[in-house]
Amino acid sequence: MATEQYQGTGRRKKSIARVRLVPGSGNVTINKQDISEYLDYEILRNEVKRPLVLTDTLSKFDVIVSVHGGGFTGQAGAIRHGISRALLLVDGEYRPALKQAGFLTRDPRMKERKKYGLKKARKSPQFSKR
Repeated sequence: MATEQYQGTGRRKKSIARVRLVPGSGNVTINKQDISEYLDYEILRNEVKRPLVLTDTLSKFDVIVSVHGGGFTGQAGAIRHGISRALLLVDGEYRPALKQAGFLTRDPRMKERKKYGLKKARKSPQFSKR
């Protein structure tokens, strides 16, 4: 007999996170590792759990995440976005609170591309008058 699962996809910068919420005790597993092993910083761990804390569902669901791409900050943002989207499937009444906190909006900021004639996106070569 299959237990009920709720899935959500979150993205930020180059990171993509596939999130599953399964009824459980509040364990967060990222790429088959515990959250404390995967994310070194307490701030990022709290950032991942914020949607669950906001909706008082931290102890109701186990979170299973598969994330790839980007750095650890972008991955934490992608996981937060995915958890928020999955919580909408659990109960639509969470939408106003999640929207107010800004968890449902996909962060559009991306790395700017390098332009020709420049060393990086905006850094130009050193100028010399003579």
